Amino acid sequence: QVQLAEAGGGSVQAGGSLTLSCVISGYEFGWADCMGWLRQAPGKAREGVADIDTRRNTDFAESVKGRFTISRDNAKDTLYLHMNDLKPEDTAMYYCAVERGLCGGLWVGYSPHEMGQGTLVTVSS
Repeated sequence: QVQLAEAGGGSVQAGGSLTLSCVISGYEFGWADCMGWLRQAPGKAREGVADIDTRRNTDFAESVKGRFTISRDNAKDTLYLHMNDLKPEDTAMYYCAVERGLCGGLWVGYSPHEMGQGTLVTVSS
């Protein structure tokens, strides 16, 4: 059974930083896997934030480019989201995701094959 366990959420003031982590267990990594983060703010649709493929190519939503970075530690089966210069509009539940195949499109219009339960990030002004 695949399990994704997010951690690192919390409350921070605007301009602050947080790093989210996601430990993935029960998933057999192959020659091509896409890992990433999505978020859902209250009253809004879920959106893809960032992804990273097996070769560590990355993609980011326009709203977070230049502020967020994504990384993966294959030895620890852990995914990270480093968030800097946080804004109130970044307030959301953040979900870790993984699926086989190439990354593409930040999951616009469809859900990842595997997704965690989420960790809440609250940014106050």
